[in-house]
Amino acid sequence: MVTIAIYHCSIQIISRSDGRSAVAAAAYRSGTNLVNEWSGRPANYDRKKGIAYSEIMLPDNAPASFSDRQTLWNSVEMNEKRADAQLAREIEVALPRELPLEEHKKIIHAYCQQFVDAGMCVDFSIHDKHDGNPHCHIMLTMRALDENGKWLPKSHQEFELDERGERIRLPNGRWKSRKVDTVDWNSHENAERWRASWAETVNRFLEANHAPERIDHRSNAERGLEELPTIHMGVAACAMEKKGIPTERGDINRKIRAANRIIREIRNRINDLKEWLSELSSKLEKFAEESRSPLLSELLWQHIEQESQRIQKYSQHFQLLHTVEIGNDMMETLRKLNAKDIYTLADLENALTGLREKVEASRSVVKGKERRMKELKKLIDTGRQYLRTDLIRKERNGIRFKKKREEFEESHHADLVLWQAANKFFHAKEVNMATLPDIIKAWQAELATLTAEHDAEYEKLKQYRKEVKDLDTVHRQAEKAMTPEQSQHKAKGRELS
Repeated sequence: MVTIAIYHCSIQIISRSDGRSAVAAAAYRSGTNLVNEWSGRPANYDRKKGIAYSEIMLPDNAPASFSDRQTLWNSVEMNEKRADAQLAREIEVALPRELPLEEHKKIIHAYCQQFVDAGMCVDFSIHDKHDGNPHCHIMLTMRALDENGKWLPKSHQEFELDERGERIRLPNGRWKSRKVDTVDWNSHENAERWRASWAETVNRFLEANHAPERIDHRSNAERGLEELPTIHMGVAACAMEKKGIPTERGDINRKIRAANRIIREIRNRINDLKEWLSELSSKLEKFAEESRSPLLSELLWQHIEQESQRIQKYSQHFQLLHTVEIGNDMMETLRKLNAKDIYTLADLENALTGLREKVEASRSVVKGKERRMKELKKLIDTGRQYLRTDLIRKERNGIRFKKKREEFEESHHADLVLWQAANKFFHAKEVNMATLPDIIKAWQAELATLTAEHDAEYEKLKQYRKEVKDLDTVHRQAEKAMTPEQSQHKAKGRELS
């Protein structure tokens, strides 16, 4: 039997605008000491634990010196002049726990060969702390190399032409042009292909090693699961959660996972009950001649009569107690059914259909709230980042002497880059920065309201789960009202399934 294992393949860009460095990222992932020649800052991570293996893979036209990690990533840093330069692409993948390190190396080699063939330099590090979470960080260069191993431009300008094939002059006298990427590595289609390729590569090795697990790169919606997606935790939140410190993002994800579990349980129960109703209706031949749906009370009374016949060989005292017990259970079941106007098998099927519609409606509401909660968390976090780094920016602007100002900028480079990124983010959203503290409070209030509404929907789901459990009780009791032959057939069917 094939089982679906956990799939994880995330793709991100390491950019200066986020205060990050390709050299520092490479040092951290490989557990080495490197120096960023662009900023002059060291990155010392030789004490980092859990580095199982690291390697650099190069295309044929790359300089041999790039096999040295410091040379490779400093070459990248020095060729990027902009403060918001995109330095590297990182792909993080979860490795199958069922396979050993030597197989992990083979998997990564097979997967990364496509990047080398495309002309990228690859620097990968396998991390394994033996905590059940082996994974690999794959860093990729973003510029192509020419035949002599020199970095090529990421893009070039191309003149746009009119219907006559002539260049178009703008009102300012310049020619209309557009930026064209030198390579297509940033395309969305490539990202989707890389994600699919990871699943294919891992599954090939799992099959070769006779492991029953498989992974699937498709989303829940594409696979027909339609579970609510969790939100991205981020490095800081993950670190806090590992230490046992709850975070807002962690709390949101726990609620989403709990809702998913309930929705999954309700759906499975409803599907089982629908299938049972279909089978039961075809087997109850005594009602086939009557133009009506069987009464549930009739089926339940049959169950009591069958039980009375079955226990005749026991003492009268036991017969009395057992009959009273199952009679009370049946009356409680009928009371719940009557309260919901459920009297026949057709009524039960309609109730299941209505319950399924309620669950799907609740799921849609929760999904919408989760999407907005995710947006609010990003806005709030970026707002806090802006307010914190804006104090540093103002302090820098207040320094009159050039040398002291440059020294301040050097020591606070990362914070100033973060301020720039947050400022750009909010200007794109046309947020009034003068009132940002009040706006953040409004976002926090909206998040608190959404969280409370999410909790209310969760309580609804728990009530729906209770209702479907009650209907499942009817299923169990009514099933026993079938003839012994039918009951035996049903039991054998379960054993086969």
